[in-house]
Amino acid sequence: MNHLTFTALADPHRFQIVELLRARPLSVGEIADQLNLRQPQTSKHLRVLSDAGLITVHPQANRRICHLQPTAFRDLDDWLGRYRSLWEARLDRLDDYLSTLPPATPDPTEPGGSP
Repeated sequence: MNHLTFTALADPHRFQIVELLRARPLSVGEIADQLNLRQPQTSKHLRVLSDAGLITVHPQANRRICHLQPTAFRDLDDWLGRYRSLWEARLDRLDDYLSTLPPATPDPTEPGGSP
């Protein structure tokens, strides 16, 4: 797991490309069309995703087909897994605390509040 993964996914267009590729592999032209981007822009984003190990690009006749790289996402999930129990414990404590609070009473000055 490296910082390039987060840098690559932080850009909205690159995140959208990953979302598109979840359904099926796509050509560079198909990605550009679906995101309404010019092909050079799309290729630049694909290069960043490829450098981060998130996708692979394979030539097929005169097209380049982009595929998600599952290993990169497993690595990301493994890294996030280390923090999952921490988040769950904190949310459980918040839930416990919230259950000790008295129910909220309606504010009569708010719409829908009792007069």
